[in-house]
Amino acid sequence: MTRIAIIVGTKGRGSNMRAIIEACRMGRLSATVVVVIAPKPYTPAVDAAEALGAKVEVLENFDADLGRVLSENSIDLVCLAGYMRLIPADVVREYEGRMLNIHPALLPKFGGKGMWGLKVHEAVIDAGEKESGCTVHFVSEKYDEGSILLQLKCPVEPYDTPESLAARVLPLEHQCYVEAIKKWQER
Repeated sequence: MTRIAIIVGTKGRGSNMRAIIEACRMGRLSATVVVVIAPKPYTPAVDAAEALGAKVEVLENFDADLGRVLSENSIDLVCLAGYMRLIPADVVREYEGRMLNIHPALLPKFGGKGMWGLKVHEAVIDAGEKESGCTVHFVSEKYDEGSILLQLKCPVEPYDTPESLAARVLPLEHQCYVEAIKKWQER
């Protein structure tokens, strides 16, 4: 059984985290979410994790303590879900090939520092793209540049706003993350 840690950010609702936890609990993944790690308490994602009964570790000294917490919990796979900063390089190297992130666009387009939330969907629409979607990729030492594990696509409609496109991509993210974890497990 794969032991997963999910790292959440300070702004997100925790919906991708919730999708992974629920997939584990429903037996759709042969895995268990051992710990949810956050850089700050009292965020929507932390509240969601606690409501689901997940073990939550809030790391005040995030960069210094992350590797230790992952090691102490014997983590096989790390999943970023709404975490917007770079992971410390030593942790990225330690978990190379075992750390995933999800991005709400078809990388390598529309990724990088500052490209998150509605900004991504606005950029997709402004570029006149005919399709969008989401990407699960391996975490590297640079934003959104790790190799791609899985992508799911949807059309960009002529009437789309950043909000309507985001609403269509989000359910794909939940599906894609679970499928990507399965794919990772089969490697």
